[in-house]
Amino acid sequence: MGIQFTEHQWDEVRKSYGSWWNHVAERPLISVVLQGVDPGRPKPKAPLLNQSNALDLTFSAEEIVDRMDYELSRNLYLGDAFPHVNLDSMGPGVLSAFLGAVPDNSTGSIWFEPQKIRDLKDIHLEYDPENIWLKRVKDIYRAGNKLWKGNVIMGMVDLGGVMDVLAVFRSTEKLLMDLYDEPDEVKRLISEIHDLWMHCYNDLNCILETCSRGYTDWSRVYSEKRSYVIQSDFSFMIGNDMFREFVLEEIARVTEIIPNTLFHLDGPGEIRHLDDLLKLDNLNAVQWVPGAGAPSQSEWPDIYQKIHRAGKGIQVWEGFRCVDAVAEQIGTFKGIQQNDIVDDLAKKEEYERMLARYR
Repeated sequence: MGIQFTEHQWDEVRKSYGSWWNHVAERPLISVVLQGVDPGRPKPKAPLLNQSNALDLTFSAEEIVDRMDYELSRNLYLGDAFPHVNLDSMGPGVLSAFLGAVPDNSTGSIWFEPQKIRDLKDIHLEYDPENIWLKRVKDIYRAGNKLWKGNVIMGMVDLGGVMDVLAVFRSTEKLLMDLYDEPDEVKRLISEIHDLWMHCYNDLNCILETCSRGYTDWSRVYSEKRSYVIQSDFSFMIGNDMFREFVLEEIARVTEIIPNTLFHLDGPGEIRHLDDLLKLDNLNAVQWVPGAGAPSQSEWPDIYQKIHRAGKGIQVWEGFRCVDAVAEQIGTFKGIQQNDIVDDLAKKEEYERMLARYR
């Protein structure tokens, strides 16, 4: 059968997400992907790409994309959902691998280690177009372009935050001390990694844009213009003054270059930085993830009210009840976006009724 998604549906996706990014959507954007459609062909031998197998180069990029196509053909797209590929399977902060760090997925998840811990003054990172992992991502993008011809949005890999990448090469503990002991060297590397980050982002987009209807990433939010979900997990461990000195300016630069940006606010340790982030005029939205052991996503009215008052969009992940709870807390459905993937095609009519309520 192939992937079932029409030109009319793409037109609706462009209009709906365009209004959300521009803060004029009068309803919540809700994406529901129902799995279970018969794809009409046997399952390919290649595995579905994930962090546990992404470092295995046994199968060609074309075979990996063919398996992705099989899985996408099993989907029914409801509400604001659209066909896309999430390449966070290459690991969080994969830019560090492109710059020479060694990926390790022996635990089932991908993490990155430097070949050697060096002093700050000896760290000079370079973008290697022949890097094996960069070439693998590019090969997958090219194979996807050839097969789907723009009817699937391939997501930008999770490049990671600049400070997170630096922490890979220096170690988190040493980098925390460096903020006190060698701030100028830290700032030099922040500037250098920012330039490498942008170079990689542009390099990969040069491939994606040859055959694309838009952009997405692991946030699964569509954008007709270039977009990205920004993050700085390292910020969890520093106070406001250091955040402003070492992190905020670089994030601001990204929001000024990339038209549509969403910030991934990860865990209670990052809440202290929310006020500073909300002052960034070019930041469009915030995704709040409470983290393990914290109250559920729907139980943070102060955070959502603050984001809403600042005129930013809100992304949540915990279903329709979370959408309703957040809407009650901020007094409107306007600005909310939510994604669901459900492995139960039998619930189609139920989900269609639920979606109709918001429209």
